[in-house]
Amino acid sequence: MDYQLFAIILLTFVIHLIGTLAFAFRIAGIRTGQIAIAFSLFNAMVLISRTSNSFQAPLLAKRVESSILDAASSHLQSDFALILASASVATILGGLLIPTVQRVATGAVASFKQRRNLVRLMLNTLTPRGAAVVMQSVALPRYQNLTSLKVSSGFPAAYVLMNFAATALWTVGVLSAIYAGSIDPEFRVTASSLSAVINGVATIMMFVLIDPYLAGLTDDVVEGEVSHSHYRRVLVWMVLSRLAGTVFAQILLVPGAHLIVAVARWI
Repeated sequence: MDYQLFAIILLTFVIHLIGTLAFAFRIAGIRTGQIAIAFSLFNAMVLISRTSNSFQAPLLAKRVESSILDAASSHLQSDFALILASASVATILGGLLIPTVQRVATGAVASFKQRRNLVRLMLNTLTPRGAAVVMQSVALPRYQNLTSLKVSSGFPAAYVLMNFAATALWTVGVLSAIYAGSIDPEFRVTASSLSAVINGVATIMMFVLIDPYLAGLTDDVVEGEVSHSHYRRVLVWMVLSRLAGTVFAQILLVPGAHLIVAVARWI
């Protein structure tokens, strides 16, 4: 594995790890009753994810262009499979880290409410005391949360399926569009620009359909209309559907790239 591929895998890992940890900040918001502050703190992590996105696409494009110039030494499909696998591994790790990050985030929300200085809060985590707090917060997911995944009358099947589909599209969107450049190099610029269309569909599903549902459910828990156990069950299903989406993206990669090539030629 060369340094370029390692960098792409690492960036993809960070993007999906942070995306999964969003659920931990929802729980922290419920525990503290400070949902707005919890999401504000999470937005600081989103900046890292968006920065990783900014570097990921150019590196992917450069890798495809290098494979076009030297097809004999390229293993493009296996490289992209590894990149997608890193998304799945990051989702698994993110799911396992939710209890730990939720505890850290709960403390961060309480600390921010007192001082309201994000820079100072971030610097405090680098001190020995901050590191000790993080170590004390380490916890694994409870076994009961995994064994109680019952499909009851309140099970949000439609939203779980939408989360699966949106994650699959969002995971594979940029990768398929850039991979399409290796199938038809003549239209590689047009193909890469079509990633915005795919990601746009996934973004609409996430922020117009899925996120409002989770936001409403979060408020219902705060108001006592929905139990904490039901809420945690829903979040576990969301993590599992997110993981399934990253795995399904492996299947979509090549067919999606061919579809993008066809659209690039047609327009």
